[in-house]
Amino acid sequence: MSDTPSGVVDLLGLLAYAELSAFLRLAEDAARLAPTLTDRAALSEVAANEYRHFRLVRDRLESLGADSEAAMAPFVAALDGWHEQTRPADWHEALVKAYVGTGIADDFYREMARAADPSVGGLVEEVLADQARAEFVVERVRNAVESDPALGGRLALWGRRLVGEALSQAHRVATSRPELATLVSPEDLAGIGRMFAQLTEEHNNRMAELKL
Repeated sequence: MSDTPSGVVDLLGLLAYAELSAFLRLAEDAARLAPTLTDRAALSEVAANEYRHFRLVRDRLESLGADSEAAMAPFVAALDGWHEQTRPADWHEALVKAYVGTGIADDFYREMARAADPSVGGLVEEVLADQARAEFVVERVRNAVESDPALGGRLALWGRRLVGEALSQAHRVATSRPELATLVSPEDLAGIGRMFAQLTEEHNNRMAELKL
């Protein structure tokens, strides 16, 4: 193992498993819920991009002398738990989760990366770039809500559930891995609370983007 700070290894391990699990869940949702072959192909492309990102993070971990399997292991239960608790029931719930649910998790990783080495921060930004996903989801959700206003109310409730579960799991991760938490606020772990307020604000912005 190199002299890389353990908090950075934790961050990359968390991000690697987040990307791997996102790939698996998006591929499942594409096969299970997409109403057309075009939609299935589009969401599958988003999933493939997540896998590419997973490989980038895994390779960086290994270049640092870290065991990628061991780095990911502490976060499997929390991330799998979040996915199980937020399993979408239909196509539109899957779309909102792909944009809103994943978005708040991505903001969490970005905040953690701010205190890391710039090369690590640059990798995190590259991995979390989601323009294609945003365009894919926003157009479809907006059109669906315009056609069916009642759907908007249901998806708004779903969005609140997603953020609640995401913040709960993020808090669990941050408090269980002190080295990771200190990337947010090395001198004052109360900084985590301030970070969560920022995450909630960004979540509200995404919901507004979807017209929810």
